[in-house]
Amino acid sequence: MVYLTRLEHFNAAHKLYNPNWSKEQNEAVFGVCANENWHGHNFELFVTVKGEVDADTGFLMDVKQLSKLIQEKVIKHLDHKNLNLDVPFLAGKMCSTENLAMGIWEQLVPHLPAHVQLHCVKLYETPRIYVEYFG
Repeated sequence: MVYLTRLEHFNAAHKLYNPNWSKEQNEAVFGVCANENWHGHNFELFVTVKGEVDADTGFLMDVKQLSKLIQEKVIKHLDHKNLNLDVPFLAGKMCSTENLAMGIWEQLVPHLPAHVQLHCVKLYETPRIYVEYFG
């Protein structure tokens, strides 16, 4: 089994805010992340796929195709967007990095070649905070 990882980048804004809570409770739980005027991140997205290497190409998957898939199915929907307002696959969900990573997984899985499995979505919100999701 071989693991192949592609790194992509996007910028996006969001707000952590539960509409069922008071402003005070949101601020107590989410702190500055509940800012009424949103806040942004420079996200780093690591997508790792796994499988067997093709004997003819020596590749698990053409990394250019993997990058194109990530760009088309994920990045174009997230980059320079408001995650709370502009991203259909996050509609009705708290826009946490955890939920974002799970949503990215769901956007990619149906489009991978049959011989390739998605192993991990690793999403850095900041250089010191990241989420890993393994499905």
